[in-house]
Amino acid sequence: MAERLKSRGMLAELSAEFAGTLILILFGVGVVAQVVAGGASLGDHDSIAWAWGLGVVFGVYTAARISGAHINPAVTVALAVFKGFPWRKVIPYSLAQVAGAFVAALLVRWNYTEVLHAADPGLTIKTQFVFSTLPGNGTLPVETWGAFRDQIIGTAILLFLVLAVTDLQNTAPLANLAPFIIGLIVVAIGMAWGTNAGYAINPARDFGPRLASWLTGYETAWRDQYGALYFWVPILGPLIGGVIGAGLYQLLVGRFLPIAEEPPPGRSPQDTERAEERGG
Repeated sequence: MAERLKSRGMLAELSAEFAGTLILILFGVGVVAQVVAGGASLGDHDSIAWAWGLGVVFGVYTAARISGAHINPAVTVALAVFKGFPWRKVIPYSLAQVAGAFVAALLVRWNYTEVLHAADPGLTIKTQFVFSTLPGNGTLPVETWGAFRDQIIGTAILLFLVLAVTDLQNTAPLANLAPFIIGLIVVAIGMAWGTNAGYAINPARDFGPRLASWLTGYETAWRDQYGALYFWVPILGPLIGGVIGAGLYQLLVGRFLPIAEEPPPGRSPQDTERAEERGG
């Protein structure tokens, strides 16, 4: 019985990670498809940044209660390194996240088939970045190592701030607002750090849709506009950057925070928090 319950718990967590990442990609890749294939009248960089951020908000709200809503292997690995997340769950969580991103990208690819083929009959680099990132967004003079640097920095910012706003010993958002604040972090990164590499900052976000695009006709999906093998950059860069960002948070902030007092016996942390809000 215990093993069955344990298995069901793990299945629930993986299902939640799949669903949360699927929601993220439906909005994120969907908005890029709309803007690229539909033209400026249907959106711009700001609408892309906001839709990605809202995708994060909805994805986190979807999965948070069951799995913690990592929806990003870089988050999963960083939490395993610094926050005690079980290492045995890292690969299953990451695979569930990639699977959710893959399925969502297939849905976007199917739904936008007509306009993608009209905008780019050959399914080339011109619309490839609907699904996966490219250095310099496919047009600017940024190459592999510049994009790799960018992904490390951007994901370090993400994990530093995610830990800052979810650390209960810090000033964490109340009233279940943490997913909204995390979404705003992604919006801000998109607006400030989106030029050099399209701010993938999430290996699942890039690899799942990249695989989906390759399977549906984008023959150059694994390469950038220069012909270089590029798919590894938005995988390895975020994994390194996430650990660096989480480590910097622990070094600069986390270790100086006061340790929260244990609630009295029979009283949950939530009860204590509500009582403090009422002044009791």
